[in-house]
Amino acid sequence: MSTSQKFVQIVDFETDRIDEMRALAEEGERGFAGREDAPKRRLVLRDRNRPNHYLVVVEFDSYEAAMRNSESEETGKFAEGMAALCTRPPSFTDCDVVDAAEF
Repeated sequence: MSTSQKFVQIVDFETDRIDEMRALAEEGERGFAGREDAPKRRLVLRDRNRPNHYLVVVEFDSYEAAMRNSESEETGKFAEGMAALCTRPPSFTDCDVVDAAEF
C-alpha cells in the first residue's frame, strides 16, 4: 500500500447533544493546527430519517497519518469527550480512497 493513498475514517454515532458535539469538534480542530498527521477534511452528515444519527467522514493524507493521529493525546481526549456526548458508543469504519471526483 502506498503511503500517498488517501485514507478516510467514517464515524457513525448518535447524540441528542449535537451543539456540544460541534463545540468539542471545534476545540479539537484547534489542537490539530500545524500537525502533519492532522485530518485534511471533515464532512458531517445527519440522517434525514433519524435526526439524532450522524456520520462524520474524516479524510487523511494516508493511513499512516491517520494512525499517528489516533495515537495522539489530543485525539484520545477528543474521543473520550465524544463518547460522553453519544447516546450509544460510536462505531468506526476505515477506508482506503480508491477513487474520488468533484463535479
